[in-house]
Amino acid sequence: MIEQTVEELAPLIGTRPACRALGAAHATIYRRRRPPQPRPKRPRLAPARSLTEPEREAVLEVLHSERFVDASPAQVWATLLDEGRYLASERTMYRLLVANGEVRERRDQLAHPPYQRPELLACRPNEVWSWDISKLKGPAKWTHYHLYAILAVFSRYVVCWTVAQRESAAVAEALIAQAAEQQQIGRDQLTVHADRGSSMRSKPVAFLLTDLGITKTHSRPYTSTDNPYSEAQFKTLKYRPGFPARFDSIDRARAFCRAFFDYYG
Repeated sequence: MIEQTVEELAPLIGTRPACRALGAAHATIYRRRRPPQPRPKRPRLAPARSLTEPEREAVLEVLHSERFVDASPAQVWATLLDEGRYLASERTMYRLLVANGEVRERRDQLAHPPYQRPELLACRPNEVWSWDISKLKGPAKWTHYHLYAILAVFSRYVVCWTVAQRESAAVAEALIAQAAEQQQIGRDQLTVHADRGSSMRSKPVAFLLTDLGITKTHSRPYTSTDNPYSEAQFKTLKYRPGFPARFDSIDRARAFCRAFFDYYG
């Protein structure tokens, strides 16, 4: 808007007075009128002290020799220097190896398969469940209780929960089995989503879901936002004004969670 006004006033009072009146930079106006032309790229000339092709082949021949085939360029360069020979700098040796595709990680690297973003779409009750485990601080430092909670995505209703002394696949298996029995879940009816914790990916839980005909999905690695419903529920729990800094006992933790889930449901 300001630049357009400057262009309208420029024929009447001049460009610089118009810029001063409107507080605009005259250099910006001139630059937009005459945009800089792209300069043609000049080919880079080889430095005068660069190695010739025969010299490069000689360096590679030394690096490929049986004596130095398993040595690093730093070792080769130091050994040759001790012997009074100087073929090239250490950096040049690395550069020649890179140009020939001979510098890479020798160890096998773990390549993760591409993970698809999970889609948690629930159009009716008991179609998609989301569950997770959260830690509740105990009476002493480094002590925790573990809150298991299974949430129905369609209604945000907590179908089942428990507070245990430790995180265990057996507790998770029993909780899911109890929730499926209480809600009368049929085969090929339900999808259960969770993150990639050890209990979530444990064999007892996987075998149970397979026996019940329940489909399981997991979040992508290191992506907490793939399980937003359970994460949001735990945040609602822990950000309540009455949430204590620590629980004196597991019974206190269960009583607090019982009151919260009655209110939440």
